[in-house]
Amino acid sequence: MLLERTGNFARGVAYAEREHPYLLNVPASRMSASSAEPLQFLKYAQRREPRTSADDFLPRALYGDYLEEFLAAAELVAPHGVRVEKLHGEVSAIERPERTSPLQVVLANGRRLVADDVVLASGNPPPATLPVTKALSGSSLFSSDPWSRPLGVRPEESVLIIGTGLTMVDVVLAATSRGQPWPTIHAISRHGLVPPAQSRFRVDAFKGDGNMLLLAASSSLLRLLRSARVLAREAQRMGGDWREAVTFVRHMAPTLWQRLPEHERRRFLRHVRAYWDIHRHRLPPETVVRLDELRRAGALHIHAGRLTQLTPAEQAISVTWTPRGQKRSQQLAVNRVINCTGPDYDLRRSRDPLLKSLVNSGLAVADSLGLGLKTGAHGALMDAEGWPGLHLYYLGPMLRADHWEATAALELRGHAERLASHLTGKVDDESRDG
Repeated sequence: MLLERTGNFARGVAYAEREHPYLLNVPASRMSASSAEPLQFLKYAQRREPRTSADDFLPRALYGDYLEEFLAAAELVAPHGVRVEKLHGEVSAIERPERTSPLQVVLANGRRLVADDVVLASGNPPPATLPVTKALSGSSLFSSDPWSRPLGVRPEESVLIIGTGLTMVDVVLAATSRGQPWPTIHAISRHGLVPPAQSRFRVDAFKGDGNMLLLAASSSLLRLLRSARVLAREAQRMGGDWREAVTFVRHMAPTLWQRLPEHERRRFLRHVRAYWDIHRHRLPPETVVRLDELRRAGALHIHAGRLTQLTPAEQAISVTWTPRGQKRSQQLAVNRVINCTGPDYDLRRSRDPLLKSLVNSGLAVADSLGLGLKTGAHGALMDAEGWPGLHLYYLGPMLRADHWEATAALELRGHAERLASHLTGKVDDESRDG
């Protein structure tokens, strides 16, 4: 049974049909949903548009179409006796009366379903509730989640976006998509970093002995940083670019993350995370060109600093912020504020009834760094007693608690395929996620 609260089976929030044609941030040749057919999505896109190339950044809605077809094809070729039942609904709790008894899935409407195995694949949680936005709670001028409702930004308005990462980029593109006149957009984050452009680097181009270099340094964040810089310089010396080194490190990230002591992980989150995320999550080149155009025209302003106060007025919001490295505050007046800080994986702040229920009942445990859920082999949820829960699994970005890199399509594909093999009995129970 496939349970979906929005009705967008196989598409989710990321690949839903939207007014603005958002692009994937990864080329078509690296977006297949099947490791057995690495170019499957590219071939699907070429059937729609024969001129599509391997390096093209295609619309996310097209990828949603592909996933719907992929799911439908899987249903058609399923073995005799295997079928998929699709159900709209929201899960409010999962219960297990006894440790060895079947799981009971409780829906928001009170219905109960009994399942032998349950896989949680609920996608990204919404952004965190920011203390500085408390005064705007309930205001029509404030959007706490840019995906929860239409933006409705008008050309004559000025907008404050909290965050300067990928979500900010999506909102800026949508708000300026109708052509001039453009609204005036201010985006602020602690570092003021904006994702750079992707390039046509080869993901397997780096052939150095970087794995041994990184593993030797994996007990110290400082040594890891130095080793990563050595790899980047080596990639450039061989005629490539730094993206090859970042991709190489990313593929080793689960092993490196698991070897780092917790105090070093905390140092990474405090001092390095923002820089890693910006270099790791990059943009289509045409998107970067668009952002540069908006900045030159004075329609987009990127600020590094800290918001200290947001004060609502009748049809405006007064913004007080302090630029990074300075003590004196500055003022802005905007017509609306949009929270684009990205998903909040800290379960201590979660508003999701299901996640709260799982933690409160002891069926799931939040990791100590606020990155998601503690998991064992195949994504089995660790329970409050430190055991991997029987027949209860998680698949999604909150795997980053134990793997760090767990948000890209190819990474999640790997986790999904290993879990599917485990559930269908195709792998030994002693195997572990990579």
